[in-house]
Amino acid sequence: MTVTGTTAQAPERPAHRDGNVLRWLGAYAASMIGDSVYYMALAWAAARSGSATQAGLVLAVGSIPRALLMLGGGVLADRIGPRRVVVGSDAARCLVVLGLAGTLLLTSPAVWMLIAVALVFGVVDALFLPAVGALPPRITAAGQLARVQGLRGLASRAANVVGAPLGGVAVAGGGPTLAFAVAGVLFAVSLPLLLSLRVGPLPARETAEPSGTAWHELVDGLRHIRRHPVLGPLMLAVALSELGFAGPLNLGLILLARERGWGASGMGWIVAAFGIGAGASALVLAVRGRVPRAGLVMCLMVLIGAVAIAALAYTPSLGPAIAVAVGIGLFAGLGGSLCGALIQTVTEPAYLGRVTSVSTLFTHAIAPLSYPVTGAAVAAWGTGPVFVASAAVCAAGAVAALTFTRLRRAELPG
Repeated sequence: MTVTGTTAQAPERPAHRDGNVLRWLGAYAASMIGDSVYYMALAWAAARSGSATQAGLVLAVGSIPRALLMLGGGVLADRIGPRRVVVGSDAARCLVVLGLAGTLLLTSPAVWMLIAVALVFGVVDALFLPAVGALPPRITAAGQLARVQGLRGLASRAANVVGAPLGGVAVAGGGPTLAFAVAGVLFAVSLPLLLSLRVGPLPARETAEPSGTAWHELVDGLRHIRRHPVLGPLMLAVALSELGFAGPLNLGLILLARERGWGASGMGWIVAAFGIGAGASALVLAVRGRVPRAGLVMCLMVLIGAVAIAALAYTPSLGPAIAVAVGIGLFAGLGGSLCGALIQTVTEPAYLGRVTSVSTLFTHAIAPLSYPVTGAAVAAWGTGPVFVASAAVCAAGAVAALTFTRLRRAELPG
């Protein structure tokens, strides 16, 4: 496939009207929905095939290669190009999941089989996540990156809304076999969209000099982050805010709903409210395309979201808790989208895969490690103090970022 010139040379077009961006967005949405259906199918197959402990092992084992290989995925994206990595990873997921669906037509799922598939999926995720985050600057103009982040947030929320019910219907209609087949088809749908993308090459002046080995390239990427006046503080903010948000908004919310007697339906309403707030923030960014004083606004949004997390544990009833959850989604969602847009804007394109892999590592690999700590802390001290402590960690990231003048004054391209 012929690669065209950089999109920056063409007249700038709003991202929501750019067919190139919309193809990327459609591929991303199909892949995310496929992920949701796959995890639903894996959970049901694991629960039917083994004990509760074995089912938990199947669901957890995929995080191991994701944590170990995520940074390597960023190096690969910078070496051979993010589109190649995304296409290859989606093709691998399609083949593996459809192969598993075909196997289950002939035999019952075994625990070892599901563990093997989960491990492969974890490896593919370690390649896919950094690469998909490195694509936007190669398919649109710099001034549209914030709008692309908003569109990506909307696609993620839509995938959450559509994926879980679709997976449930597939499992109910044909068991895990049908659900795996549906997930494989969704991964297949994304492939022609990805192959049709017009991807601009890196400008010659921004192409990193090859350093010989993947390890040296990884070290070079980490050094680039450490020395950069904006990226270093941004990564500090990402690390602390993810550690602060992850525990309360996942395991902590379940424990809070049980403690207050809100039940599964109450927790569902809170999760939906959070999604509404996050979706609204993504829509605002997608429509506006730019927020003045993006660095300052990002820090303030994260700080307000942290205060809302602490308040959630002390809401007197379900109604106020739902209102607070909307606020958390709105403020945290806008802060996260602005952070992503700033990362893509200030990073030299030659390093974008490696930089994205570092931020994704905190989100998808390190932050989940707070779950067992959150559970043990809630058992010892209750939800209130734990939510406050988690909010303090998150707020510390925002406050630390505010102390860096270059980040505080960072702007998105006009």
